Amino acid sequence: MERHHLLPECSGRVMPFFWVCSYNSSQEGACAFLEYHVDIEFKPLYELMNSLHAYICRKSHKKIVLAPGWVKETKKSLTPELASILDEMEVDNDWKLTYLLVYLCRDGSEVESFLAWLEGKSTGELYELIAEYSHQFPKDMGQFRSRILSVFSQWNDQYFKHIDHSILDSLQEEAKERKDVMTSGRLEAGEFIDSTTNGLVFNPKEGLERLVLVPQYHFQPINVISHFGKLTLCHYSARIYPENPAAFPLHEYHMIRALGENNRLKILRYLHQGPRSFTEIVRHLKLSKGITHDHISKLRNGGFIRAHFEGETLTEYSLRPEMLEHLHVKLMEYILHE
Repeated sequence: MERHHLLPECSGRVMPFFWVCSYNSSQEGACAFLEYHVDIEFKPLYELMNSLHAYICRKSHKKIVLAPGWVKETKKSLTPELASILDEMEVDNDWKLTYLLVYLCRDGSEVESFLAWLEGKSTGELYELIAEYSHQFPKDMGQFRSRILSVFSQWNDQYFKHIDHSILDSLQEEAKERKDVMTSGRLEAGEFIDSTTNGLVFNPKEGLERLVLVPQYHFQPINVISHFGKLTLCHYSARIYPENPAAFPLHEYHMIRALGENNRLKILRYLHQGPRSFTEIVRHLKLSKGITHDHISKLRNGGFIRAHFEGETLTEYSLRPEMLEHLHVKLMEYILHE
């Protein structure tokens, strides 16, 4: 598999996290010190979740690298029963809570371990687990648990256990290399998050204690971000693609395509003046919100702009000028290669 990031490989002892810190001043003038841990994890169970997410998030089928062909081909391999269940599933609060439970399961990294762990939990225990992170619950916890057990088991048997194992190997290696970068101390926490996620910024927020970064393949180039009070989960696009030595690297090809529209260049020029909210960009372009959002999404996926978050709320965008130089270098390497 072809993997793309700006950092060379590093080696060293794996550190569990490091800190992101800032000061938050109240109206009375008192300063509160806000900080959170940053960690990076990977286990096959996470990628099963993300492959399901890629399948049921129908509004994104035209945006992800694998679809729409992948969705159609995958559906052919499913039983009518599972295909019907997935057709009715939505990316809703229950699905968000499923991401939380997958994270909270520490009994193993494989799908079977999660299924055994979940089956062993009573509905009361599940309420207690979720209550520590969220005030929203499924309408029927028993039915919620049964559906997860059924869908995960069937999806694993009919699709996930048959995927190219090099995908999981590449994701595991991505997580390992990123942990090595954390250990090296070469980057500040914010720089590490920016480089790892291709331009995401998570502002320290009152109550936030931990940010967990998880590399994912199936939903590329889009990220899946879920906030649960003291915990934020970010399943980020790992920029892992099938190798083709004769072709221009796919991630950089997407970068070139992202620049191929005049209004997107206007956005970059506008952001050079400083961070801007979505509303400000819409007013500057004098275009509809839908068209503006599409332009921003393509620039984001190309890594040319940062997206600043507070919890799950995207507050503003800013320019990543270093990515223009990165693209120039990659172009020259490819064109001048003998």
